[in-house]
Amino acid sequence: MHNWGILIPIVAIMAWVANNWIRARHGYPLEEGRRSRRNRHGVDLDADRQVQLLSSENEKLIGQVLRLEERIAVLERIATDPATRLDREIEQLR
Repeated sequence: MHNWGILIPIVAIMAWVANNWIRARHGYPLEEGRRSRRNRHGVDLDADRQVQLLSSENEKLIGQVLRLEERIAVLERIATDPATRLDREIEQLR
C-alpha cells in the first residue's frame, strides 16, 4: 500500500510547478492577485501607478485633440471662405 500522506503533497507541488511553468510560458503573471503589492494603508501600488500613467496620457491626448480642433477650424475657414477674401489676407501678410 502507498503512503498517501507523502504522495498527496508531492503531487500538489508538481501540479503547482506545472501550472506556473505553463503560465510563464504563455506570458501570464505568476501571482494572480494573491500577493498584490499594497502599502500599509491597503492601497494597491500597481493600480495607483497605473492610474497616474493613464491620467498623464489622458492629459496629453486632450491637448493633442485641442490642437487638432484648432487646425481643423483653420482648414474649414480656408475651404469655405471666398477666394477674394483669402487673396486679400495673403496680400496683407506680404
